[in-house]
Amino acid sequence: MDFVSLGPFMRLRHLAMALSNLPPHPHLDVSLEQYATEGDFAARWIAEIVQRGDLDEQTRVVDLGAGNGILGIGCHLAGAASTLLVEKDQRCQHDYEGVEWLIGDVHEWSGDDVDLIIMNPPWGAQIAMADRPFLEAAFNSEAGVVYILHSAKATHILPLAESMGWKGEIVLGGAFRLPPQYEHHQSREGVTDVSIWRLIRN
Repeated sequence: MDFVSLGPFMRLRHLAMALSNLPPHPHLDVSLEQYATEGDFAARWIAEIVQRGDLDEQTRVVDLGAGNGILGIGCHLAGAASTLLVEKDQRCQHDYEGVEWLIGDVHEWSGDDVDLIIMNPPWGAQIAMADRPFLEAAFNSEAGVVYILHSAKATHILPLAESMGWKGEIVLGGAFRLPPQYEHHQSREGVTDVSIWRLIRN
């Protein structure tokens, strides 16, 4: 996978290295379920998006619940035309040339000027249905394709998508590391199975 091309600027290994060197996610608010996506994982995901033809130099990207912006910045480095990072926690914001930030709740985003949405939303482990505003914002937006990372146990994503005029499939799966950032974690490091969904309009 080291030799996968990600557009005119970067290869997979270089993308993973660049993303791993971003300012770390602060992980300070347990209610926001701020679990960081690792650089290697994000790079493999973005490579899949590029290979499927969903991301090129004309694609406008929005990263919902962006955290430190790793997914959106990864799309930017892979050649996206524009990238907006939507994040509630202002402590996550940092300067990165070529991307814009919207610091606020996901419902404060207009849903306009977007072709591709990428997100790792809260899964609802702390607050039930915490992902619902993110999913609804994505499915009500102007985007043509939505990528979502979620727990492999989640069963509600496709029914909700279909009820709002979308169809989808799981395109990637894997193990997602959960470092013990919060006091409620009992082990030194947790691992959970995740799925990445690709959803398009019916």
